[in-house]
Amino acid sequence: MIQNQKPSLSSQTYQLIKGDIVTCILDPGQFIAQADLAEKYKVGITPVREALRQLTQEGFVQPLPRLGYIVSPITTQDVEEIFELRDIFETAAVRLAAERGSEESLSALLQYAGFTYTYKDRQSYTRFLNENAEFHISIANISGNKRLAYMESKIMDELNRVFHLGLDLRDSAEEMRNDHIALAEALKNRDMQSAELLARAEILRSRERVMEAILRHQRPVFTP
Repeated sequence: MIQNQKPSLSSQTYQLIKGDIVTCILDPGQFIAQADLAEKYKVGITPVREALRQLTQEGFVQPLPRLGYIVSPITTQDVEEIFELRDIFETAAVRLAAERGSEESLSALLQYAGFTYTYKDRQSYTRFLNENAEFHISIANISGNKRLAYMESKIMDELNRVFHLGLDLRDSAEEMRNDHIALAEALKNRDMQSAELLARAEILRSRERVMEAILRHQRPVFTP
């Protein structure tokens, strides 16, 4: 019998640091030192070092030789590029999902679409953004294209960090909930054209919120 293996201390530390980066507890551009992280998460230097090495490879942190690391800043160019990709992949996903999705999967998506969050409640932000990612990844899965679903997962992973900033701008909970329900209804009705238009409109509004949040939240990047 294969026993479930407990995640290594390095893996646990990686998840903790990444979680704080994605939720902006560790701000974009913030300086971080290995010793400070070891104290914060109550672990040794070795798992912190290994976690930071992986986060560097994934682009979440940047090393400063002989000093430490900074949390990778979020630039307007980053946002533009990510949203260009999102437009390409998500509009393709909704077209394919409307065409190929089973009645069961599209009905389940519609039932799921009513998730929301509470303005200024950061714990509900995290829950909502996880559900938001699951919603959009589910559409890509319904499309039947595994590579499309994989790319959507990567895009959502990158966007979660800036989404946390965007949710604090104003209370958009009802608007975002209605967007998801309208998109799910269009897919359920096999209305490919409406689904694509709704997806693109949602992406545009999301981009505008994120760009506003980035411009408001910009801070000087650490310089030694």
